[in-house]
Parts: sequence; structure tokens; C-alpha cells
Amino acid sequence: MGPTDHPAKAPADEPAGRAQPLGLAPVLRGLLRAPLAWLLVALPLAVVLDWCDVGQLWVFLASALAIVPLAGLMGRSTEYLAETMGAAIGGLMNATFGNAAELIIALVALSKGPSMYPLVKASITGSIIGNILLVLGLAILLGGLRHRRQVFNATAAGMGATLLALATIGLIMPTLYYYLFRGGAAARGDQLHSLESLSEEIAGILAFIYVLSLVFSLKTHRHLFAGTESETEASHGPLWSRSASVTVLLLATAGVAWMSELLVGSVEHAAEAMGMNRVFVGVIVVAVIGNAAEHSTAVLMAMKNKMDLAVHIAIGSGLQIALFVAPVLVFASLVLGHGQLLDLHFTPLEMITLFLSVVILGMVCQDGQSHWMEGVLLLGVYVILALAFYHLPEVAATARDC
Repeated sequence: MGPTDHPAKAPADEPAGRAQPLGLAPVLRGLLRAPLAWLLVALPLAVVLDWCDVGQLWVFLASALAIVPLAGLMGRSTEYLAETMGAAIGGLMNATFGNAAELIIALVALSKGPSMYPLVKASITGSIIGNILLVLGLAILLGGLRHRRQVFNATAAGMGATLLALATIGLIMPTLYYYLFRGGAAARGDQLHSLESLSEEIAGILAFIYVLSLVFSLKTHRHLFAGTESETEASHGPLWSRSASVTVLLLATAGVAWMSELLVGSVEHAAEAMGMNRVFVGVIVVAVIGNAAEHSTAVLMAMKNKMDLAVHIAIGSGLQIALFVAPVLVFASLVLGHGQLLDLHFTPLEMITLFLSVVILGMVCQDGQSHWMEGVLLLGVYVILALAFYHLPEVAATARDC
């Protein structure tokens, strides 16, 4: 997106054909009228509940509700800020910070120490599975009910599915290594050291592939994603000014970090009170919380028959988790993890469900068109997997098999 031909009428960083960017005051007024704005009342409520020591379950629920609109504000402000930075830098910003809310929640959990590692790892797999089954399933179902047949860029979707398959291989290998080559108590120390080294190496490879995928989609083969880009531009309302975007982004980020602290601090008591194991909370509850605003955007775009954008949101978000967020968390644990690396050893159930999710995603995306029944299939798989995680024994959710 280049500057307008009439610099006297519009700022140099404003895309052509767009209205004058909105300042902070009109932006805030517009945000207060947004559909999810009423959930912001949960932010002070969570603080009061925590201060009054009413009960950790209520703190968990209030902080979870508060994160939903805050995560949406982070995503929206990032998009508008990216539009003022030019096509290349803007695309990089969207690709890097698209899942910032999930990353913040996971980093806060990392800082609490190794006892929270199962939750962190479960949130990784849960976000990937949730995006490619729940988000895409809802988008295809509701979009298909309004529009009999919808089409999307099969090349871009297929490339995303292939990258997810590669990421799945990388995430599965440490778990496969652990169960294939586990030894007795004497060999356990060496095995765990090798597992951590393997996790670091795979994290580095995934991050490198992510960088190359950005070069591919934003530079060398940008034309393959043209449908997604044009729909993205058409979906936005009036552009925000750069100062308004930065202000909203900083405020929303601070809010997410604050609520994440309360969420993580209360998650164990809340899970026990609700009768849920920690893996289920990470895979289903935390993943849905961090992605809720993005879920609604994908569904709304599908209902407007902008299926390219809906598919791009769902698959792209899953890719960011697998290729960017997961490696960042592995390396961040070297600083935040109290001396213990976050390895990529997941429960077998997580790896099986991740593999099956990617397989069915490839089947749905291969023809470049969708109908509501495919959405039902994706949602059906998600519900089945969620039930499996719900019934996962706590010992299997938290302990390694020796």
C-alpha cells in the first residue's frame, strides 16, 4: 500500500482511497460501542474479586472474560498500526503479533515455574487444534448456511495445511523419541537431557521455517495470497491514526498481562473446583479464551462471503502458534523457567489429536470450496477430541511415564 497521490489531502503513510485516520478520542468512543465491549467490566471485577479473596474460581472466570475483548483490541490495533507501516513491515507485524494474547498468557505461566509447563504445552496444542477445527468449522458452518457454496484460495490454504503438517512432525518427534527410547531410572537423566536438546533444535528449525514462510508469502510469492489481502483491506472500517493504534495496543497489552497474572494464579484452584484436569483447561479453556476475538472475526468474514479471509485467519493463526509461539516459549523458558527448559514432550493424546486435526484440515481445503456440512464435520471432530481430553486422567495429564 503506497502513499496517496495528493499528499496535501492525506498523510504520507495513509493508504490510497482511505478516509482521514481517526484520532484516539473517536477510536475509544467507537470501541465502547463494539459488541464485546461490555465484557471489559470483567477487568475491574476480576481485580476486586482477587483483592477481596472471594474465591479463585470467580477470579479465574472474571479474568478469562476480561481477556476476550482485550485480546480483540490487541489484534485490531495491531492491524491498524500495520496499515500505517507499509505493506512489507505491516505484513510482518500482523504475522508476528497476531497471537500476542496467547503468547502473553503462556509467558506469564512460564514465569510461575515448571509446575505450569503442562498448562503451557496444552495451550500450544489447544490453540492449533482450536483454530483449524473450532474456528474454521464455525466459519464454514455459519458461512455455508447463509451462502450455499463458498470458494477460497486453495493454493494458499494448501500451503498453510502443508506447513501445519511439517510443524506437527516437528512437535511429535520429541514425544515419539521419549516413548521409543525411554530407559530405566539410571538412563532417565541422560534421556531428559537429550529430550531438551532435541526440543531446542526442533524449535530453532520451526522458527527458521516460519521466517522463510514470511518471505514466501510477503515477498517472493505474494501474488498467491492476493485474494486474502484484498479481502483484508475491504473488511476494515476507517483507519486509525498511528498514535491511536499505539495507545490502544499498549493499554490492551497491559490489560492482558494483568489479567493473565490473575488467570494463571487461579487456574489450579479453578480446575479443581470445576472437576477439570490441567491439560483440558489448557487445550480447551485457555485456548478458546485467547482466540475468542479472532474466532468471531473469522465467522463474521465467512458470513459476509469473504471465505478467503476466514480461512486465512484460522489457518494463519494455527501456523503462528506452531512455528512462532511454540519456539519462542521454548527459548523464553531458558530465562523465565527457573532453570528448566520447556521441552516439546506432549501427552500422546495431544499428539494424536494434533495429527488427526491436520489430516482432516487437508481434506477440507484441497478443493478450494466449502459448504456447511464440512463445518459440521470439523466441529464434530473438535467436540469428540474435547471429550477425550475431559476424560483424561489427571495422572496422565501431569506425569511422565518412566
